[in-house]
Amino acid sequence: MLETNGGTEESVRHDSYVLDLREAGRDRIADVGGKGAHLGELSRFDGVSVPDGYCVTTAAFRRVVAGVPEIGGLLDRLSAAAPGDRDAVRTLSAQIRRAIEECPVPDDLAAAVTRPLARLGEDAAYAVRSSATAEDLPTASFAGQQDTYLNVVGPASVLEHVRLCWASLFTERATAYRLQNGFDHRKAAMAVLVQRMVASEASGTLFTADPVTGNRRVSAVEAVFGLGEALVSGRVNADVHRVRDGAVVGKEVAAKRSALDPVPGGGTRERPIGGDEQERQVLTDEQAVRLAELGRRIEAYFGRPQDIEWCLAGGGFRIVQSRPVTTLFPVPESRDGDGDGARGNRVYISVGHQQMMTDPLKPLGLSFWQMTTPRPMAEAGGRLFVDVTAALAAPASRAAYLEVFDRSDPLIGDALRTVLDRGGLIPPAEDGAAPAAPPSGGGPGEVDADPAVVAELVARGRESTAAAERAVGAASGPELFDVIVEDLAELKRLMFDPHSTRVIMAAMEASAWLNDKLSAWLGEQNAADALTQSAPGNVTSEMGLALLDVADAVRPHPEVVAHLRTVGDTGAEDLLEGLTGLPGGRQARDAIQAYLDDYGMRCVGEIDITRPRWSERPATLVPVLLSHIDNFEPGAGARRFEQGLQEARKKEREVLERLRALPDGEGRAEEVERRIGLVRTFIGYREYPKYFMISRYLVYKRALLEEADGLVRAGVLRDREDAFFLTFEEFRDAVRTGWADDGLIRRRREEFTGFEALTPPRVLTSEGEAVTGSYRRRDVPDGALAGLPVSSGTVEGRARVVLDMEEADLEAGDILVTAFTDPSWSPLFVTLEGLVTEVGGMMTHGAVVAREYGLPAVVGVENATALIRDGQRIRVNGTDGHVEILA
Repeated sequence: MLETNGGTEESVRHDSYVLDLREAGRDRIADVGGKGAHLGELSRFDGVSVPDGYCVTTAAFRRVVAGVPEIGGLLDRLSAAAPGDRDAVRTLSAQIRRAIEECPVPDDLAAAVTRPLARLGEDAAYAVRSSATAEDLPTASFAGQQDTYLNVVGPASVLEHVRLCWASLFTERATAYRLQNGFDHRKAAMAVLVQRMVASEASGTLFTADPVTGNRRVSAVEAVFGLGEALVSGRVNADVHRVRDGAVVGKEVAAKRSALDPVPGGGTRERPIGGDEQERQVLTDEQAVRLAELGRRIEAYFGRPQDIEWCLAGGGFRIVQSRPVTTLFPVPESRDGDGDGARGNRVYISVGHQQMMTDPLKPLGLSFWQMTTPRPMAEAGGRLFVDVTAALAAPASRAAYLEVFDRSDPLIGDALRTVLDRGGLIPPAEDGAAPAAPPSGGGPGEVDADPAVVAELVARGRESTAAAERAVGAASGPELFDVIVEDLAELKRLMFDPHSTRVIMAAMEASAWLNDKLSAWLGEQNAADALTQSAPGNVTSEMGLALLDVADAVRPHPEVVAHLRTVGDTGAEDLLEGLTGLPGGRQARDAIQAYLDDYGMRCVGEIDITRPRWSERPATLVPVLLSHIDNFEPGAGARRFEQGLQEARKKEREVLERLRALPDGEGRAEEVERRIGLVRTFIGYREYPKYFMISRYLVYKRALLEEADGLVRAGVLRDREDAFFLTFEEFRDAVRTGWADDGLIRRRREEFTGFEALTPPRVLTSEGEAVTGSYRRRDVPDGALAGLPVSSGTVEGRARVVLDMEEADLEAGDILVTAFTDPSWSPLFVTLEGLVTEVGGMMTHGAVVAREYGLPAVVGVENATALIRDGQRIRVNGTDGHVEILA
């Protein structure tokens, strides 16, 4: 049965079934639900008018539900349903709803529910509104999920509509929403608000932050004549006022056709609107400003932007609902705690869009990334942002930033131009202020195409990683955290070593030079893409090919293959031990273990140290491994590399021959050949700094998990992964003191769930506005999706829309469509014919590997995973940068 939160039916006093609205508040949310709690607070707030009424508490709901014998089994089945199983959700929720609607209400409970009407007026009209406990929460609003009934007259009708509200806890949309957001159906309960109806001249909604852009300084007022239910249900068009700093800054007056009015004796009716009233503003500008000011007071009281429902009667505004707006992306907060106002307006760019990780990071992951990067970053919604205000204020650095993003992520570049074009947000640079360095890190300097340079850098990185493993492995307790801090300084020295940076920049700039010159001299577009195929020493592309070699080791052993097809979500020990005793099991185990020794530090979202690594959960790789076994012949890895190598050499010969045929072509050919040497020698090394960083992260994580296990044994933590919701310093203090704030950990877990539902913008201001960019191109075919071309060629094939690598079911010739890829996705690339992502740039990992494998690729395609359906046939043009949906 549903949880009772406080005892048996007999232990509940009758007077606990009803609370006056003024007795409700945030401390009574378990009794009155989210809506009741918010309105109860506002009913006591000076200057805010809330219609009189009372709450039928969750105790009444639980008593009624306790009288429905079949509901326990129905809830069991509903809890087991998959969120996407619409038929099961529809059927089960309807059965539960019907059972509640048909259950008799005990006489004493019915009397308690209707008794307050004698004080408020039995013949008056009431609004009867659902107020669920899992509603109007900071991380999930459940807006519009349950039912509201207007103009309800008489005790019998009020009681009947209270019962309908109870049942609406299990509307299909509310049930599906709980499943999708991980809310337990048994823990949800329904209270009901019964309030005096207001004879509304006008009604509507007020968002204290612009719901479209997220701007916290702009309020959006929607207004209709009559009752607001017509607006909420979408039956009428609304006037819209946008208010900023006490003035209307935007206005849309709708053409009115009807209004919803109460009917004497109960119910509502739709009234046609004609004549001058069709074009008349519902609210004057002065009224809209006054309402927005009231909204600001309510927002300040609750401490976050609000979605408010209001009505206008007798010239005064009455508030009938206020809930937190949960869809807004939070405003970034700098590490030093400076608020937006203290430092003026700011402009931020998303780190996740540069790192191919737009998912939220847990607090420990955020801490490590902050300690790894060379500059502090702002945090918001579990993501990191770079403050580029100073760079945009200085003309010299502004030009460098825009040029970098025009190449790497045009959508960021265009959004920044939008901010600059508006004026007012970016302050002028102070006299003598040094412009910030562009994100490229500066020029490459002079460096020769000597493979020994790469070999030396790689050897140095491996030696440093081994030294870190020894040092961290020898430490424990508070000392471990000191060792990690010291080692992170060494990691940063290696990652940002000038010699290492010069090598990477030499390859990147040589690649850009080749594209520019060969386009001008020969009309070749993106020629460097073909010239970089199968470049040596790329640890990420080698990782993808190496899994083909593992498939070769496993394929000859049918019992091993059959076993792998039954593997679930197991850890390394269970997976590898399961191979013991099978014919060929030892060979398969050795091959898998060798692969994990080289690449087991990797995983999806690897910049978050808390993410499970392949060495911790190798079953993640099993679907890809089985796909390789099914789709490839032995030796495919070596053949794939050799094919790319031959194509690159052929392209090089062709280019050089064509250049030598030009006037003064010998000199041009000589310079092109030198640049090709730089690209092929150094482009693979670009992947190594991050590889060494992630290798160290696994070393740190293993040691920290041992400390977390010790805290669990000591009763300090409930679970080892509780440590992931502490910052590095909080974790250190927990180990040092033997105490951790359990309430803080729980709150952060809840916050993280809310963060997962948010989509981070590429560019965000301190006003909360998500600024979007566009490609502004005229060379995109009608109906095609524009993006950034990062790997040349055109290919047609079946689109496979994959949001989770572990659920990828790919066949040879498929085109992967996904939100983003990082190095962990590389093993999938050997199966593909093309790549489309929503996030990415010219030198992000997916683009680099796509070029080395010769896969046409387009990245930065906004909403690709929503606009392209799984299984559709698409054409990917990686030369011009667009995707066409063919069928």
